Amino acid sequence: MRGTLRLGRIAGIEIGIHYTWLLAFIIITWSVAQGFLMPAYPGWSSATYWITGVIAALLLFVSVLLHELAHSLVAKARGLSVRGITLFIFGGVSRIEEEPEKPMVEFTMAIVGPLASLALAGIFWGIGYALTNEGTQVAAIVTYLMLINLVLGIFNLLPGFPLDGGRVLRSIIWGVTGNLVKATNIAATIGRIFGWGFIVFGMFELLTGNFLGGMWIAFIGWFISSAANASRQEVALRERFSGVSVNEVMDPSPETISLNTSVAEVVRDIFFQQRRRAVPVSQEDRIVGIITTSDVKGLPQHKWAQTVVGQVMTREPIYSVAPQDDLNSAMKLIRQHDLNQVLVFDRRKLVGLLSRADVIRYLQLSQELGMKSEHERRRRHP
Repeated sequence: MRGTLRLGRIAGIEIGIHYTWLLAFIIITWSVAQGFLMPAYPGWSSATYWITGVIAALLLFVSVLLHELAHSLVAKARGLSVRGITLFIFGGVSRIEEEPEKPMVEFTMAIVGPLASLALAGIFWGIGYALTNEGTQVAAIVTYLMLINLVLGIFNLLPGFPLDGGRVLRSIIWGVTGNLVKATNIAATIGRIFGWGFIVFGMFELLTGNFLGGMWIAFIGWFISSAANASRQEVALRERFSGVSVNEVMDPSPETISLNTSVAEVVRDIFFQQRRRAVPVSQEDRIVGIITTSDVKGLPQHKWAQTVVGQVMTREPIYSVAPQDDLNSAMKLIRQHDLNQVLVFDRRKLVGLLSRADVIRYLQLSQELGMKSEHERRRRHP
C-alpha cells in the first residue's frame, strides 16, 4: 500500500503501518477508555483510563499482527510469496503475491488466522484466571484482549468473502465443484450480503444515537462488500486471460527513440500525437531505458526543450516479459510493481510493448465479439 511506514521484518516478512492506522488507533483508544474501562472499572483517574486505553489499543494491533502472521507463515510454507503485512484502518492485511492453486492450500491459509485469534483469546483468559487482583489495570487489559480476540476470531469465521470464513467457504466449494470462479462468485455474493447487512445495521445504530459506532459498522460493511466484489471481478479476469499469451495483446511494433531526443519531442510526438504513455529508448540497437509520463511530470515544462531523454528516463529496473508468457503472469508483474507497461523481449530483442491500455482494449474487444475464455471453451467441449 502507498503511504505505508515500514517497521521491520519478522521471519523475513516485511511489517508496515499505513497512515490510516493512526485514525483506527485513536478511535480504538477512545472506545476502550470510555466505552469499556470507565463503565467496568469505576474510580480510576482520567489519566489512568486513557493510558490503559492506549496500551490496550497497541496490544490489540499486536494481536492483529499475530493473526496476519499466521496467514503469511502458512502461505510461505506452502511456497507462496509474501510481500509483507500492513496494519491499516480495518486491522491488517497479508500481501500474498499469488492466489493458492489448490483448495486445501487456501483452506489452511484461511483457517489459521481465526484459530490464532481464538488461541490468543484462550491464552489471555488463562492469564486473567491466574491474576489474583481483578481490579488492576493489567487485569483490565488482559480481559479486553481476551474479549476482543474472541470477537476477532468469531467475526473472521463469518462465511462471507473476503473474510477468512469466506475463504474457507470458497475453498470447500472449490474442492467440491473443481470450479474456482463458481466458488468465488458464491462466496463473494454471501460476502456482499454480509456487507450490506453491516451497512444497514450501522445506519440503524446511527439513527438510535450511536454515531461513532454506527459509522464504524457501516464503514466495515462497505469495505467487505467492495472487497468481495473486487475479488469476484479479479478472479473473472484471471479466467478471461488464462491461455492468452502476451503476443496476442501487445503492441508488436513499438517505436523507439534515441538518448538525445528532447523531452519536448517525446511529449509532442509520442504522448500527445500517438497517445502513448511510454516509449523505449535505444542506443546502437540496444534498449537502454524507457521514458514514461511519470519520468516527465517531475520536470518543469520550460525545461522540456533543453532536456534530453537520457537525463530523465528510467534505466533500471526495466521490467520485461516474453511474447509467449501467459497474460496473467504479465499482469501480475504490472500490478506488483505498479507499472503502466512492460517491454516484451524475445532473445534480448525488443518485439513489443504491453500496456494496461492494450489489456483493456483486448478485454473490451473480446467481450464485444463474444469471445469465450479457454476455461469456458473447455467446459463446452471437454
